[in-house]
Amino acid sequence: MKRVNEFEIRPRTPEQREALLELLDASAALWNELTYNRRQAFFDDNSVWNATNPSDRYKNVLGSATAQQIPRKNSEAWRSFFSLNEKYYSGKRDEKPSPPGYWGNEEDGRELRTYIRNDQYTLQWGDRSRLEIPVGKALKDEYAITGRLRLEACGDPKWDGEQGRLELVYDKTCDTFRALQPVTVPDSRRDSRKIEDFPEVENAQRFRNSPLASHEAALDVGANNLVACTTTTGQQYLYEGRELFAHFRDTTEEIAHYQSMLDNQRRTSKRIDSLYRQRTERRNHAQDALVRDLIERLHDEGVCRVYVGDLEDVLETHWKCVVNEKTHNFWAFSQFIDRLKCVCEEYGIEVVEKSEALTTQECPECGEREETHRNGDVFRCGACGFEGHADLKASRVFLDREAGGEVGPMARPVRLEWDNHEWRPATTAPPLRRANPKEDRTDRSTCREVGKVASVGSS
Repeated sequence: MKRVNEFEIRPRTPEQREALLELLDASAALWNELTYNRRQAFFDDNSVWNATNPSDRYKNVLGSATAQQIPRKNSEAWRSFFSLNEKYYSGKRDEKPSPPGYWGNEEDGRELRTYIRNDQYTLQWGDRSRLEIPVGKALKDEYAITGRLRLEACGDPKWDGEQGRLELVYDKTCDTFRALQPVTVPDSRRDSRKIEDFPEVENAQRFRNSPLASHEAALDVGANNLVACTTTTGQQYLYEGRELFAHFRDTTEEIAHYQSMLDNQRRTSKRIDSLYRQRTERRNHAQDALVRDLIERLHDEGVCRVYVGDLEDVLETHWKCVVNEKTHNFWAFSQFIDRLKCVCEEYGIEVVEKSEALTTQECPECGEREETHRNGDVFRCGACGFEGHADLKASRVFLDREAGGEVGPMARPVRLEWDNHEWRPATTAPPLRRANPKEDRTDRSTCREVGKVASVGSS
């Protein structure tokens, strides 16, 4: 399976910094020039593959290998565009794709990046970690570089395997250089469980990815409560998100404040860019930590399959400003699902996307759907009198439906809270929060309808 190591690169001298910036700038210029030629050919109904390739003029700065990698990456972008374009015209895609674009311009600032072929760079980790990359003769002469450019590498790479094409990026906001190194690692490397640990498994061959696991889990994904999980072992987990969303809204309001102070000629500032980055990194950190914490717990319980709601077309069905901010900007559900699949692949757990329509309305005890009511986190059934936490209940109903009624007796739920570093179990059971008027309006705008996909605002 494919994974990516990300780490920081630090030039050791001002000369190395200038050489690296010039290398990245030349790569961006090559990309832009080639993209322009191919876009002109495309809009003139000519073959983009016959457009002029200017890479020879950049070899003196980039080196021959790197000067070939930029056009190769550009070709990959065009092939992806043509594939999406074909799906659009065949009716398999709703949104028409756009041709590959530019990496900015000199006036507004280019996106400075480059790509180094997998056999052209050397990465060594230890007391003096370093990265060595090739450069062209012009840079060697100008900055007195002997051999290859040697840069300091800072980080702790998680993955060890066959290295792929290295991407180097300059982050102007933070004034840092970052490296992204794809690696190929063995499948399910975390699955070290022994068959004797799971005597209940009768046919181990059924579980190809995780042959020693037999249990299943279902997730109710939301924004107030980020994830509610129920397993066939009877265990339940609840990851709360209200405080995270409050911090997200505070940063959003701060961004809006500084945007209102800009003159008409400016669209952003260093402070605004920094706040955007801070907001995104805080969310991504919490999201990544949640997925890792949850999957490790499920792995330890012997879970081999996770059911998650198919959230397609949710916003088209139930749209509201607050709901849109929670689902797309704050929690980024598509990103969450991608991350979930990635970590589950690492642990040998299968992810199955299923419609979770009506799981909010349905009572887990009697199956009633009409005489039920939700108020915030509180779910009540008027038919049998059941009362419980709405999202945990929904994940239980979801699991009952997909696992065929094989869910065991429910244990006391584990409620987890984010402390800005990790998810920690709370000391009390999940509180049954009643919705205040503002939350109530949000909940009503996103309640599930018959035949519709699960609501993201219901959590």
